[in-house]
Amino acid sequence: MSREDAKVESQEIVAGALSESAAGLLGELAALLRRFVVMTSSQARIVALWVIHTYVLDGADATPYLAITSAEKRSGKTRLLEVLELLVLRAWLTGRTTAAVLPRKIDADQPTLLLDESDAAFGGDKEYAEALRGVLNSGHRRGGKTTVCVGQGANIGFKDFSVFSPKAIAGIGKLPDTVADRAIPIRLQRRGPGEAVDRFRRREVEPQTQQLRYRLDAFAEVAVEVLKQAQPDLPDELDDRAWDGLEPLLGIADLAGGDWPVFARAAAVELYGGRALEDDSTGIRLLADIRGVLEPDGKPLKQIPTADLLAALNELDEAPWGDWFGKPLTSRVLARLLKPYDIHSKDIWVAQGIEKKSRKGFERDQFDGAFSRYLASYPREGENPYSRAENSQSESARAGGLSRIENSRNPSPDAGSRGLADRDPDMGSAGACAAHRGDPRPGCSYCQSAAES
Repeated sequence: MSREDAKVESQEIVAGALSESAAGLLGELAALLRRFVVMTSSQARIVALWVIHTYVLDGADATPYLAITSAEKRSGKTRLLEVLELLVLRAWLTGRTTAAVLPRKIDADQPTLLLDESDAAFGGDKEYAEALRGVLNSGHRRGGKTTVCVGQGANIGFKDFSVFSPKAIAGIGKLPDTVADRAIPIRLQRRGPGEAVDRFRRREVEPQTQQLRYRLDAFAEVAVEVLKQAQPDLPDELDDRAWDGLEPLLGIADLAGGDWPVFARAAAVELYGGRALEDDSTGIRLLADIRGVLEPDGKPLKQIPTADLLAALNELDEAPWGDWFGKPLTSRVLARLLKPYDIHSKDIWVAQGIEKKSRKGFERDQFDGAFSRYLASYPREGENPYSRAENSQSESARAGGLSRIENSRNPSPDAGSRGLADRDPDMGSAGACAAHRGDPRPGCSYCQSAAES
């Protein structure tokens, strides 16, 4: 064996060991999270990837935040932060600090910030709220800084503090748009009938998670250099900002191999899929509804009179247009809302009987640019973004990056050692697709394998 062959073999052995270690850690983390918090499989997978990311941050140029939100209290947000405190690297769990301490502590310790009650923080003291907003707006990219006044009296000056660090922010309702845009949405719900979780006793769980943290530390020592070179395929369904945050997580998923590359991408698209409906502007919602009017049953209209478009928009049951500030949407308001997208009504010829008459309206191609630019990741009504990701990403994920290393020892993204966390019954296994359990999809290779077995 030549020296070059020996080097290649050694690299393959190391890569295989890293892959096995990553898959085992991810499986244990996902199961542990669902042991104490009511979460979907997709949420647990993404949060498990994020936990490992806190240890290998040196291998990433950006870090995604976790936006842990719920509609009401007692939905598991604080409990999830408490579990994460026992798992992530250099955890800093706090509900309130000061504008002076916040950037200084992040600069000194580069902790994993676990911020609870963010709705109170952003709605409380203005100085602290603005300091927090500044830290979150800048701290998602390596090199991100915030500038703070230092000194007193004649010696007053300023100093830049590095605020790049992993962050999970929990609160009721929506985060500020600039913060939410940098975060992966983890929307929790209250535990329903039949949904059981174990009681969380820190003194019992902490000794077990300590052993898991030792393993995460050991994994990170070797994996950081590998992950610096990772260039994972990114889901086409998501936008550039989502790509920035997801890239380090998908690099870890590719390193784990097995089903993790496919399921991680599908989970990401599922979690981001509802964000457009919840967080996008009025203009985005209007464009999406106009697209639905212009493309009934997949048969695009070439043009539509303004009056007909308004009538269709105002009849949409769950849209705001029929009761726009107390009255139906008018042509004047429609023109104002479409103006930023450089879309204006024009004279079109409409058939009326055997004649054609000129009326104000729109041609379909006037909207093409806006639809392609702003609605690329906006799900159509009734569309399941999870299955869309499964179909579009499965082949490229299995073929790309570090996942090329054959890893038959880890057939499932949720495979992990037992003991610390019991195996979750909803998690997938070889030949059984957890993503589409009970609802097989023709485009999913794992559903096909299950059907043939």
